[in-house]
Amino acid sequence: MSHKLTLTSITPVTHDTYHLVFDRPDGFDFAPGQAVDLALDRDEWRDEKRPFTFTSLPEDDMLEFVIKSYPSHDGVTEQIAKMKPGDKAVIDDPWGAIADKGAGWFIAGGAGITPFIAILKKRLKENGTLEGSTLIFSNMTEKDIILRDTFERMPGLKCVFTVTDEPSSPLCMGMIGKEMLAQHVTPGAGKCYVCGPDKMIEDISGALKEIGVEDGDIVTEEFD
Repeated sequence: MSHKLTLTSITPVTHDTYHLVFDRPDGFDFAPGQAVDLALDRDEWRDEKRPFTFTSLPEDDMLEFVIKSYPSHDGVTEQIAKMKPGDKAVIDDPWGAIADKGAGWFIAGGAGITPFIAILKKRLKENGTLEGSTLIFSNMTEKDIILRDTFERMPGLKCVFTVTDEPSSPLCMGMIGKEMLAQHVTPGAGKCYVCGPDKMIEDISGALKEIGVEDGDIVTEEFD
């Protein structure tokens, strides 16, 4: 089933990432970590659907997304970055999820952070703290880190930021790999949530197993 949305606001989060707020259709529901296929409601773009994850909570009045724009692709995300309040979009029913299975390590690369935004917000709202959880977040440069200040202000959340392409940065520790994971992850002490490009998910899942994390403690995308 399709639902038409109206954009109420769009604000920059980083130099190429935007926070979009849409009105919420009556009866529309979703779970933290779920995504939706979204298309621009305009000629030549209605069939160009792309998956984006909700960053708002199920109880919020509005639907929110944090979307990274890729101008070099000359595609949907470039057009989304140019949207203005009043513009329309169309979404299908929500799908998939990185389900919240308790405290642990949230390991993300780039825009792969988006499912964790709602999950961490929900956990914080329910518990008042994120004690026992660690965010390990990789980006190319410091300016690419989405919502860094927000994560650093979340009570109890330990943040480990790393960048790969900015040698002058104190955060330049390379990609997330076995050595870094061994420093921060305690096998058996919680779940390891992983989201990012497919190759990253594969590599990190393999590295986690190498340091002793059981298959059942590695949480990635789930589909109905």
